[in-house]
Amino acid sequence: MQLLDQSIDDSVFTQHESEVRSYCRNWPAVFTRASGSHITDQTGRDFLDFFAGAGSLNYGHNNPVMKSALLDYISDDGITHGLDMATVAKGKFIEAFHGKILQPRGLDYKIQFPGPTGTNAVEAALKLARKVTGRESIISFTNAFHGMTLGSLAVTGNSMKRAGAGIPLVHATPMPFDNYFDGVVEDFNWFERVLDDSGSGLNRPAAVIVETVQGEGGINVARAEWLQALSELCQRRDILLIVDDVQMGCGRTGEFFSFEAAGIKPDIVTLSKSISGYGLPLALTLFRSDLDVWTPGEHNGTFRGNNPAFVTGTKALEHFWSDDALTRDVHAKGDRIHARFTELCEKFSGISTRGRGMAQGLVFDEAAAAGKVSASAFGAGLIVETAGPSDEVVKLLPALTISNEDLDRGLDIIAESVKEVIG
Repeated sequence: MQLLDQSIDDSVFTQHESEVRSYCRNWPAVFTRASGSHITDQTGRDFLDFFAGAGSLNYGHNNPVMKSALLDYISDDGITHGLDMATVAKGKFIEAFHGKILQPRGLDYKIQFPGPTGTNAVEAALKLARKVTGRESIISFTNAFHGMTLGSLAVTGNSMKRAGAGIPLVHATPMPFDNYFDGVVEDFNWFERVLDDSGSGLNRPAAVIVETVQGEGGINVARAEWLQALSELCQRRDILLIVDDVQMGCGRTGEFFSFEAAGIKPDIVTLSKSISGYGLPLALTLFRSDLDVWTPGEHNGTFRGNNPAFVTGTKALEHFWSDDALTRDVHAKGDRIHARFTELCEKFSGISTRGRGMAQGLVFDEAAAAGKVSASAFGAGLIVETAGPSDEVVKLLPALTISNEDLDRGLDIIAESVKEVIG
Protein backbone atom coordinates (compact mmCIF):
# COMPACT_ATOMS: atom_id res chain seq x y z
CA MET A 1 0.00 0.00 0.00
CA GLN A 2 2.83 2.39 0.76
CA LEU A 3 4.13 2.10 -2.81
CA LEU A 4 0.74 3.05 -4.22
CA ASP A 5 0.55 6.05 -1.90
CA GLN A 6 3.75 7.51 -3.31
CA SER A 7 3.39 10.08 -6.09
CA ILE A 8 5.53 10.30 -9.21
CA ASP A 9 6.50 13.16 -11.49
CA ASP A 10 4.89 12.65 -14.90
CA SER A 11 8.09 13.89 -16.55
CA VAL A 12 9.51 10.39 -16.10
CA PHE A 13 7.20 9.25 -18.92
CA THR A 14 7.95 12.09 -21.32
CA GLN A 15 11.71 11.89 -20.75
CA HIS A 16 12.27 8.14 -20.76
CA GLU A 17 9.34 6.35 -22.37
CA SER A 18 9.09 5.90 -26.13
CA GLU A 19 7.10 8.33 -28.26
CA VAL A 20 4.93 5.36 -29.29
CA ARG A 21 2.73 5.81 -26.20
CA SER A 22 -0.76 6.95 -27.13
CA TYR A 23 -3.59 6.64 -24.61
CA CYS A 24 -1.72 8.67 -22.01
CA ARG A 25 -1.64 11.62 -24.42
CA ASN A 26 -5.43 11.75 -24.48
CA TRP A 27 -5.85 11.20 -20.74
CA PRO A 28 -3.10 13.27 -19.08
CA ALA A 29 -3.11 11.92 -15.55
CA VAL A 30 -1.01 9.52 -13.48
CA PHE A 31 -3.36 6.82 -12.23
CA THR A 32 -2.84 4.90 -9.04
CA ARG A 33 -5.94 2.89 -7.99
CA ALA A 34 -9.06 1.43 -9.54
CA SER A 35 -12.19 -0.37 -8.41
CA GLY A 36 -15.22 -1.41 -10.41
CA SER A 37 -15.88 1.32 -12.99
CA HIS A 38 -13.79 3.94 -11.22
CA ILE A 39 -10.12 4.82 -11.56
CA THR A 40 -8.27 7.34 -9.39
CA ASP A 41 -5.25 9.48 -10.20
CA GLN A 42 -2.47 10.37 -7.80
CA THR A 43 -4.11 13.68 -6.92
CA GLY A 44 -7.14 11.79 -5.64
CA ARG A 45 -9.42 12.71 -8.53
CA ASP A 46 -11.94 10.02 -9.46
CA PHE A 47 -12.72 9.15 -13.08
CA LEU A 48 -15.57 7.06 -14.41
CA ASP A 49 -14.15 4.46 -16.80
CA PHE A 50 -15.97 3.83 -20.11
CA PHE A 51 -12.81 2.32 -21.62
CA ALA A 52 -12.29 -0.75 -19.40
CA GLY A 53 -8.80 -1.54 -20.60
CA ALA A 54 -9.90 -1.52 -24.25
CA GLY A 55 -12.32 -4.31 -23.38
CA SER A 56 -9.94 -6.24 -21.11
CA LEU A 57 -11.92 -5.43 -17.97
CA ASN A 58 -15.45 -6.56 -18.80
CA TYR A 59 -16.05 -7.27 -15.11
CA GLY A 60 -14.53 -4.02 -13.89
CA HIS A 61 -11.30 -3.16 -12.11
CA ASN A 62 -10.24 -5.45 -9.26
CA ASN A 63 -13.44 -7.48 -9.23
CA PRO A 64 -13.65 -8.74 -5.62
CA VAL A 65 -14.57 -12.34 -6.50
CA MET A 66 -11.51 -12.74 -8.71
CA LYS A 67 -9.26 -10.68 -6.47
CA SER A 68 -9.95 -12.92 -3.50
CA ALA A 69 -9.19 -16.06 -5.49
CA LEU A 70 -6.00 -14.52 -6.89
CA LEU A 71 -4.72 -13.41 -3.49
CA ASP A 72 -5.40 -16.85 -2.01
CA TYR A 73 -3.57 -18.52 -4.90
CA ILE A 74 -0.52 -16.28 -4.62
CA SER A 75 -0.34 -16.52 -0.82
CA ASP A 76 -0.41 -20.31 -1.13
CA ASP A 77 2.64 -20.23 -3.45
CA GLY A 78 0.62 -21.38 -6.44
CA ILE A 79 2.42 -21.83 -9.76
CA THR A 80 2.87 -18.49 -11.55
CA HIS A 81 4.83 -19.39 -14.68
CA GLY A 82 4.15 -22.75 -16.26
CA LEU A 83 4.63 -22.57 -20.06
CA ASP A 84 2.46 -25.49 -21.25
CA MET A 85 3.13 -27.74 -18.28
CA ALA A 86 0.08 -29.35 -16.68
CA THR A 87 -1.00 -27.50 -13.54
CA VAL A 88 -4.09 -27.67 -11.36
CA ALA A 89 -4.94 -24.04 -12.17
CA LYS A 90 -4.79 -24.69 -15.90
CA GLY A 91 -6.80 -27.88 -15.60
CA LYS A 92 -9.56 -26.14 -13.65
CA PHE A 93 -9.73 -23.39 -16.25
CA ILE A 94 -10.06 -25.92 -19.08
CA GLU A 95 -12.78 -27.77 -17.18
CA ALA A 96 -14.69 -24.54 -16.52
CA PHE A 97 -14.34 -23.25 -20.08
CA HIS A 98 -15.46 -26.55 -21.57
CA GLY A 99 -18.31 -27.02 -19.08
CA LYS A 100 -19.63 -23.46 -18.90
CA ILE A 101 -18.96 -22.21 -22.42
CA LEU A 102 -18.23 -24.82 -25.07
CA GLN A 103 -20.44 -27.76 -24.11
CA PRO A 104 -23.68 -25.78 -23.60
CA ARG A 105 -23.22 -24.21 -27.05
CA GLY A 106 -22.45 -27.46 -28.81
CA LEU A 107 -18.96 -26.30 -29.78
CA ASP A 108 -16.45 -29.10 -30.24
CA TYR A 109 -13.34 -26.91 -30.01
CA LYS A 110 -9.84 -27.78 -28.95
CA ILE A 111 -8.26 -25.10 -26.76
CA GLN A 112 -4.80 -23.76 -27.58
CA PHE A 113 -2.91 -21.35 -25.33
CA PRO A 114 -0.84 -19.48 -27.94
CA GLY A 115 0.69 -16.73 -25.79
CA PRO A 116 -0.47 -13.84 -23.66
CA THR A 117 -2.12 -11.47 -26.15
CA GLY A 118 -4.78 -11.27 -28.83
CA THR A 119 -2.29 -10.96 -31.64
CA ASN A 120 -0.69 -14.25 -30.49
CA ALA A 121 -4.08 -15.90 -30.82
CA VAL A 122 -4.55 -14.47 -34.31
CA GLU A 123 -1.07 -15.49 -35.45
CA ALA A 124 -1.74 -19.05 -34.30
CA ALA A 125 -5.09 -19.06 -36.11
CA LEU A 126 -3.54 -17.89 -39.38
CA LYS A 127 -0.66 -20.38 -39.15
CA LEU A 128 -3.02 -23.23 -38.41
CA ALA A 129 -5.35 -22.35 -41.30
CA ARG A 130 -2.42 -22.31 -43.71
CA LYS A 131 -1.06 -25.58 -42.34
CA VAL A 132 -4.44 -27.34 -42.59
CA THR A 133 -5.27 -26.16 -46.11
CA GLY A 134 -1.83 -25.87 -47.66
CA ARG A 135 -2.81 -22.44 -49.00
CA GLU A 136 -1.26 -19.04 -48.24
CA SER A 137 -3.85 -16.33 -48.87
CA ILE A 138 -6.14 -14.95 -46.14
CA ILE A 139 -9.23 -12.85 -46.80
CA SER A 140 -9.73 -9.96 -44.39
CA PHE A 141 -12.09 -6.97 -44.43
CA THR A 142 -11.95 -3.22 -44.76
CA ASN A 143 -11.38 -1.39 -41.45
CA ALA A 144 -10.47 -4.63 -39.68
CA PHE A 145 -8.06 -4.73 -36.75
CA HIS A 146 -6.46 -8.01 -35.72
CA GLY A 147 -3.16 -7.11 -34.03
CA MET A 148 0.26 -5.54 -34.38
CA THR A 149 2.54 -8.48 -35.20
CA LEU A 150 3.27 -9.01 -38.88
CA GLY A 151 0.75 -11.76 -39.63
CA SER A 152 -2.03 -10.02 -37.75
CA LEU A 153 -1.04 -6.68 -39.22
CA ALA A 154 -1.27 -8.09 -42.74
CA VAL A 155 -5.00 -8.67 -42.18
CA THR A 156 -5.50 -5.28 -40.50
CA GLY A 157 -6.91 -2.38 -42.50
CA ASN A 158 -5.58 0.73 -40.75
CA SER A 159 -2.96 2.33 -43.00
CA MET A 160 -1.06 4.05 -40.18
CA LYS A 161 -0.64 0.82 -38.24
CA ARG A 162 0.26 -1.11 -41.40
CA ALA A 163 2.93 1.45 -42.28
CA GLY A 164 4.73 0.66 -39.04
CA ALA A 165 5.63 -2.79 -40.34
CA GLY A 166 8.40 -1.42 -42.54
CA ILE A 167 8.05 -4.29 -45.02
CA PRO A 168 5.38 -5.40 -47.50
CA LEU A 169 2.46 -7.12 -45.80
CA VAL A 170 1.59 -9.99 -48.09
CA HIS A 171 -0.63 -13.06 -48.53
CA ALA A 172 -3.77 -11.19 -47.45
CA THR A 173 -6.55 -9.66 -49.53
CA PRO A 174 -9.12 -7.19 -48.13
CA MET A 175 -12.78 -7.41 -49.06
CA PRO A 176 -15.55 -4.90 -48.24
CA PHE A 177 -17.08 -5.35 -44.80
CA ASP A 178 -20.84 -5.36 -44.43
CA ASN A 179 -22.33 -2.00 -45.50
CA TYR A 180 -18.95 -0.66 -46.61
CA PHE A 181 -20.68 0.91 -49.63
CA ASP A 182 -23.56 2.30 -47.50
CA GLY A 183 -26.05 -0.03 -49.15
CA VAL A 184 -25.46 1.38 -52.64
CA VAL A 185 -23.63 -1.78 -53.73
CA GLU A 186 -24.30 -5.28 -52.38
CA ASP A 187 -20.73 -5.65 -51.13
CA PHE A 188 -20.93 -9.36 -50.35
CA ASN A 189 -21.50 -10.15 -54.03
CA TRP A 190 -18.05 -8.76 -54.78
CA PHE A 191 -16.35 -11.39 -52.66
CA GLU A 192 -18.32 -14.24 -54.19
CA ARG A 193 -17.76 -12.89 -57.70
CA VAL A 194 -13.97 -12.73 -57.45
CA LEU A 195 -13.86 -16.24 -55.99
CA ASP A 196 -15.67 -17.50 -59.09
CA ASP A 197 -13.83 -15.39 -61.67
CA SER A 198 -10.70 -17.12 -62.99
CA GLY A 199 -9.49 -13.73 -64.16
CA SER A 200 -9.83 -11.96 -60.81
CA GLY A 201 -6.25 -12.70 -59.73
CA LEU A 202 -7.42 -13.95 -56.34
CA ASN A 203 -5.69 -17.08 -55.11
CA ARG A 204 -7.97 -19.56 -53.39
CA PRO A 205 -7.72 -18.52 -49.74
CA ALA A 206 -6.94 -20.67 -46.75
CA ALA A 207 -9.28 -18.73 -44.52
CA VAL A 208 -11.43 -15.68 -43.98
CA ILE A 209 -10.90 -13.70 -40.78
CA VAL A 210 -13.67 -11.41 -39.56
CA GLU A 211 -14.88 -9.44 -36.56
CA THR A 212 -18.65 -9.52 -36.08
CA VAL A 213 -18.36 -5.99 -34.72
CA GLN A 214 -15.28 -4.01 -35.75
CA GLY A 215 -14.20 -2.27 -32.55
CA GLU A 216 -11.09 -0.34 -33.54
CA GLY A 217 -12.62 0.12 -37.00
CA GLY A 218 -15.38 2.28 -35.53
CA ILE A 219 -18.08 -0.04 -34.09
CA ASN A 220 -19.07 -1.35 -37.51
CA VAL A 221 -21.71 -4.02 -36.96
CA ALA A 222 -22.11 -6.93 -39.37
CA ARG A 223 -25.69 -8.04 -39.91
CA ALA A 224 -26.57 -11.58 -38.84
CA GLU A 225 -27.61 -12.45 -42.39
CA TRP A 226 -24.28 -11.18 -43.75
CA LEU A 227 -22.37 -13.36 -41.29
CA GLN A 228 -24.58 -16.33 -42.13
CA ALA A 229 -23.97 -15.86 -45.86
CA LEU A 230 -20.22 -15.56 -45.23
CA SER A 231 -20.22 -18.76 -43.18
CA GLU A 232 -22.17 -20.62 -45.86
CA LEU A 233 -19.86 -19.36 -48.60
CA CYS A 234 -16.80 -20.56 -46.66
CA GLN A 235 -18.37 -23.97 -46.15
CA ARG A 236 -19.23 -24.33 -49.84
CA ARG A 237 -15.71 -23.37 -50.96
CA ASP A 238 -13.77 -25.29 -48.30
CA ILE A 239 -12.42 -22.07 -46.79
CA LEU A 240 -11.90 -21.88 -43.03
CA LEU A 241 -13.82 -19.18 -41.18
CA ILE A 242 -11.94 -17.43 -38.36
CA VAL A 243 -13.91 -15.15 -36.04
CA ASP A 244 -11.71 -12.72 -34.12
CA ASP A 245 -13.57 -12.30 -30.82
CA VAL A 246 -10.67 -10.75 -28.93
CA GLN A 247 -12.56 -7.54 -28.13
CA MET A 248 -16.19 -8.51 -28.74
CA GLY A 249 -16.12 -11.88 -26.98
CA CYS A 250 -16.59 -12.66 -23.29
CA GLY A 251 -20.06 -11.10 -23.24
CA ARG A 252 -19.35 -7.70 -24.78
CA THR A 253 -22.27 -8.02 -27.23
CA GLY A 254 -24.47 -9.95 -24.78
CA GLU A 255 -23.84 -13.63 -25.45
CA PHE A 256 -20.43 -15.02 -24.54
CA PHE A 257 -19.36 -15.24 -28.18
CA SER A 258 -20.35 -12.39 -30.46
CA PHE A 259 -21.20 -14.79 -33.30
CA GLU A 260 -23.88 -16.64 -31.32
CA ALA A 261 -26.63 -14.22 -32.35
CA ALA A 262 -26.01 -15.10 -36.02
CA GLY A 263 -26.28 -18.81 -35.30
CA ILE A 264 -22.96 -19.66 -36.95
CA LYS A 265 -20.15 -21.94 -35.80
CA PRO A 266 -16.74 -20.68 -36.98
CA ASP A 267 -13.95 -23.14 -37.66
CA ILE A 268 -11.50 -21.11 -35.57
CA VAL A 269 -12.09 -18.47 -32.87
CA THR A 270 -9.63 -16.15 -31.15
CA LEU A 271 -10.13 -14.83 -27.61
CA SER A 272 -8.07 -12.65 -25.30
CA LYS A 273 -8.63 -9.36 -23.42
CA SER A 274 -11.35 -10.29 -20.89
CA ILE A 275 -10.89 -14.06 -20.92
CA SER A 276 -8.76 -13.83 -17.75
CA GLY A 277 -11.50 -11.74 -16.15
CA TYR A 278 -9.03 -9.54 -14.31
CA GLY A 279 -6.92 -7.87 -16.97
CA LEU A 280 -4.15 -10.45 -16.69
CA PRO A 281 -2.60 -11.49 -20.03
CA LEU A 282 -4.22 -14.60 -21.49
CA ALA A 283 -5.28 -15.65 -24.97
CA LEU A 284 -6.99 -18.67 -26.52
CA THR A 285 -7.18 -20.01 -30.04
CA LEU A 286 -10.14 -22.35 -30.40
CA PHE A 287 -10.63 -24.68 -33.34
CA ARG A 288 -12.55 -27.72 -34.50
CA SER A 289 -11.04 -30.93 -33.19
CA ASP A 290 -10.32 -32.24 -36.68
CA LEU A 291 -8.16 -29.17 -37.36
CA ASP A 292 -5.73 -30.02 -34.56
CA VAL A 293 -2.80 -30.91 -36.83
CA TRP A 294 -0.10 -29.19 -34.77
CA THR A 295 3.02 -31.17 -33.91
CA PRO A 296 4.35 -30.73 -30.35
CA GLY A 297 6.10 -27.37 -29.96
CA GLU A 298 5.30 -26.23 -33.51
CA HIS A 299 3.75 -23.07 -32.09
CA ASN A 300 4.78 -22.06 -28.60
CA GLY A 301 5.58 -19.14 -26.33
CA THR A 302 7.25 -18.58 -22.98
CA PHE A 303 4.26 -16.87 -21.37
CA ARG A 304 1.43 -19.07 -22.63
CA GLY A 305 1.01 -20.58 -19.16
CA ASN A 306 -0.02 -17.57 -17.04
CA ASN A 307 -1.47 -19.50 -14.11
CA PRO A 308 -2.76 -16.50 -12.12
CA ALA A 309 -4.82 -15.66 -15.22
CA PHE A 310 -6.19 -19.21 -15.23
CA VAL A 311 -7.29 -18.72 -11.61
CA THR A 312 -9.13 -15.45 -12.24
CA GLY A 313 -10.48 -16.69 -15.57
CA THR A 314 -11.97 -19.75 -13.90
CA LYS A 315 -13.66 -17.59 -11.26
CA ALA A 316 -15.07 -15.30 -13.97
CA LEU A 317 -16.57 -18.25 -15.83
CA GLU A 318 -18.05 -19.76 -12.68
CA HIS A 319 -19.42 -16.48 -11.34
CA PHE A 320 -20.77 -14.84 -14.49
CA TRP A 321 -21.46 -17.67 -16.95
CA SER A 322 -23.35 -20.28 -14.94
CA ASP A 323 -26.64 -18.70 -16.10
CA ASP A 324 -27.85 -16.03 -18.52
CA ALA A 325 -28.19 -13.18 -16.02
CA LEU A 326 -25.18 -11.25 -17.35
CA THR A 327 -26.29 -11.70 -20.96
CA ARG A 328 -29.72 -10.27 -20.18
CA ASP A 329 -28.16 -7.37 -18.26
CA VAL A 330 -25.77 -6.53 -21.11
CA HIS A 331 -28.64 -6.41 -23.60
CA ALA A 332 -30.66 -4.16 -21.25
CA LYS A 333 -27.75 -1.78 -20.70
CA GLY A 334 -26.97 -1.77 -24.41
CA ASP A 335 -30.56 -0.73 -25.10
CA ARG A 336 -30.19 1.97 -22.45
CA ILE A 337 -27.08 3.38 -24.16
CA HIS A 338 -28.66 3.16 -27.61
CA ALA A 339 -31.76 5.04 -26.44
CA ARG A 340 -29.68 7.87 -25.00
CA PHE A 341 -27.52 8.07 -28.12
CA THR A 342 -30.61 8.08 -30.33
CA GLU A 343 -31.92 11.06 -28.36
CA LEU A 344 -28.64 12.87 -28.95
CA CYS A 345 -28.77 12.13 -32.67
CA GLU A 346 -32.30 13.54 -32.86
CA LYS A 347 -31.25 16.65 -30.97
CA PHE A 348 -28.01 17.43 -32.81
CA SER A 349 -27.26 17.22 -36.52
CA GLY A 350 -24.14 15.56 -37.92
CA ILE A 351 -24.08 12.58 -35.58
CA SER A 352 -25.38 9.01 -35.74
CA THR A 353 -25.10 5.91 -33.61
CA ARG A 354 -24.40 2.22 -34.06
CA GLY A 355 -23.42 -0.77 -31.96
CA ARG A 356 -24.38 -4.07 -30.35
CA GLY A 357 -24.76 -4.85 -26.68
CA MET A 358 -22.30 -2.80 -24.65
CA ALA A 359 -20.10 -1.92 -27.61
CA GLN A 360 -21.70 1.31 -28.76
CA GLY A 361 -20.49 4.22 -30.86
CA LEU A 362 -21.45 7.83 -31.49
CA VAL A 363 -20.38 8.72 -35.04
CA PHE A 364 -19.55 12.30 -36.05
CA ASP A 365 -19.74 13.59 -39.61
CA GLU A 366 -17.00 16.05 -38.64
CA ALA A 367 -14.34 13.60 -37.52
CA ALA A 368 -12.42 16.04 -35.32
CA ALA A 369 -15.50 16.53 -33.15
CA ALA A 370 -15.19 13.02 -31.69
CA GLY A 371 -11.78 13.78 -30.21
CA LYS A 372 -13.08 17.05 -28.82
CA VAL A 373 -15.98 15.28 -27.16
CA SER A 374 -13.61 12.71 -25.66
CA ALA A 375 -11.36 15.49 -24.34
CA SER A 376 -14.31 17.38 -22.90
CA ALA A 377 -15.59 14.23 -21.23
CA PHE A 378 -12.18 13.60 -19.67
CA GLY A 379 -12.24 17.10 -18.25
CA ALA A 380 -15.57 16.25 -16.66
CA GLY A 381 -14.25 13.00 -15.18
CA LEU A 382 -15.05 10.39 -17.82
CA ILE A 383 -12.58 8.22 -19.72
CA VAL A 384 -13.88 7.38 -23.19
CA GLU A 385 -11.88 6.69 -26.36
CA THR A 386 -12.30 7.33 -30.07
CA ALA A 387 -12.12 4.82 -32.92
CA GLY A 388 -12.58 4.51 -36.66
CA PRO A 389 -10.29 5.23 -39.63
CA SER A 390 -10.42 8.98 -38.90
CA ASP A 391 -11.10 8.67 -35.15
CA GLU A 392 -14.60 9.88 -35.94
CA VAL A 393 -16.38 7.63 -33.42
CA VAL A 394 -16.73 8.08 -29.68
CA LYS A 395 -16.50 4.44 -28.64
CA LEU A 396 -18.05 3.09 -25.46
CA LEU A 397 -16.67 -0.04 -23.80
CA PRO A 398 -17.81 0.28 -20.18
CA ALA A 399 -17.52 -2.66 -17.81
CA LEU A 400 -20.43 -5.05 -18.31
CA THR A 401 -20.96 -4.93 -14.55
CA ILE A 402 -21.30 -1.13 -14.35
CA SER A 403 -24.23 0.09 -12.28
CA ASN A 404 -27.11 1.83 -14.02
CA GLU A 405 -26.36 4.91 -11.93
CA ASP A 406 -22.76 5.11 -13.14
CA LEU A 407 -23.84 4.32 -16.68
CA ASP A 408 -26.36 7.14 -16.66
CA ARG A 409 -23.85 9.55 -15.13
CA GLY A 410 -21.34 8.78 -17.87
CA LEU A 411 -23.98 9.18 -20.56
CA ASP A 412 -24.92 12.54 -19.04
CA ILE A 413 -21.30 13.65 -19.31
CA ILE A 414 -21.16 12.58 -22.95
CA ALA A 415 -24.38 14.45 -23.68
CA GLU A 416 -22.99 17.63 -22.09
CA SER A 417 -19.72 17.21 -24.01
CA VAL A 418 -21.58 16.83 -27.31
CA LYS A 419 -23.58 19.96 -26.53
CA GLU A 420 -20.35 21.83 -25.72
CA VAL A 421 -18.61 20.73 -28.93
CA ILE A 422 -21.33 20.90 -31.56
CA GLY A 423 -24.32 22.48 -29.79
